[in-house]
Parts: sequence; C-alpha cells; structure tokens
Amino acid sequence: MPYKSQRNGSKASNNTQQTKRGVKMKKYIIGATLIALGAIIMFSRSDTAPTPSIEVGKKAPAFTLKDVDGKDHSLDEYLKSKYTVLIFIATQCPISNAYNERMAALHNDYTSKQIAFVGINSNKQEDVEEIKEHSAKNSFKFPMLKDWNNVVADAYGAQLTPEIFVLDNKGVLQYHGRIDDSKNPDNVKTKDLRETLDALLAGKTVPRTETKAFGCTIKRVKKES
Repeated sequence: MPYKSQRNGSKASNNTQQTKRGVKMKKYIIGATLIALGAIIMFSRSDTAPTPSIEVGKKAPAFTLKDVDGKDHSLDEYLKSKYTVLIFIATQCPISNAYNERMAALHNDYTSKQIAFVGINSNKQEDVEEIKEHSAKNSFKFPMLKDWNNVVADAYGAQLTPEIFVLDNKGVLQYHGRIDDSKNPDNVKTKDLRETLDALLAGKTVPRTETKAFGCTIKRVKKES
C-alpha cells in the first residue's frame, strides 16, 4: 500500500509539472502573438493615410521641394527628360534599405537614356541630415528631396517606402507600384520598374501599369480633420 501511495504522489507531481509547462507554453504563445501583432502594426500603420488621388493616365500634381542642401527642385524641371521616376524612400525602413543598391543601379543604368530619378523622403522622424548621410552612404547620385508634412506624399497617395511613380514628359502617370517582386534580390522574378522603363523607351505597351508596392508605411504628420 505505501508503494501505491508513492506512485499516486508521483503522478500528482507529474501532473503539476505538466500543468506548469502548459501554462508557460500558453504564455510563450501569447507573447509571440503580441510581438507579431506589434510588428504588423509597425509596418502597416498609417497616420492619417490618404486615399490615392492619382491614377495611371492622369496628370500628376506639381510640386517644389528642397533637397538636402536646401536647394529648390520643381517637378517641371525633371519633366524635360523623357520620363521621370519618383521614388519614395526611407532611411530607417529595412525594406527600403534592402533596395538601396538596386535604386542606385537603376539610376546609373537609365540616366544616360534621358530618364530622371528623384528620391522623396516624407517620413516625419527622418531629418535632412539623416537623409543626406543615408544618401551619401548608399551612393545615391539622384537628388533626395525632403517632403515636410508629407504634402507630396498626400497629393500622390503614396503610402509606402519604397514606392514608385513613373511620369512621362507631360507629367502623366505611366506606372505606379513596386521596383520588383522581392526584397531579396536573389529571389526576384519580375523586375517591374526595369520592364516598364524598357517598354516606354522602346515605344511599347507597359506590361503592368500598376503593381502592389510593399514596404514600411510612411510615417505622417497627423493633421487636423
């Protein structure tokens, strides 16, 4: 009988340990879920994000912004090129940063073909000095403009970094969306921006005028409604 009592005690102890492990596992799952939700909110949250106000085939809004050295740049001066590529870029977004080398290469490959590239930073927390340092570090040879109060981002309906708008020399939108289909350059299957520019230069139909951009949301200045 004492042996039976000890065995029952052992079972009770095992049950207690299993219960504790179960509680720990539940806490771990809950914690992991909360972390994942936090990441989703960080990358998808939009501070008063606007409804897109520009469509392919429509004329894009004019603007004038200052670069990192305080010089004014107007959209009109870039429309003297055959096409203009506007890229909304961030300094802190890991997805935007994954494209730094590709953005620099695109400019280097197409600038001689009379295609202008313009970088725009609309994030409220990224100041001019940070943008200037980021641009130099990544060998951006195209101008980087600061969009204070996200005025241009709102006008274009830009939501993410990186996000692309390609305009013709009349300021009409020809393409809107992503650079390509993968953050990892080794996994890229569709080079959307390159295919768009090649088609435009050859006088052919753009294969996809709109693609789904992906990246970090532009962190906007909250405005009174």
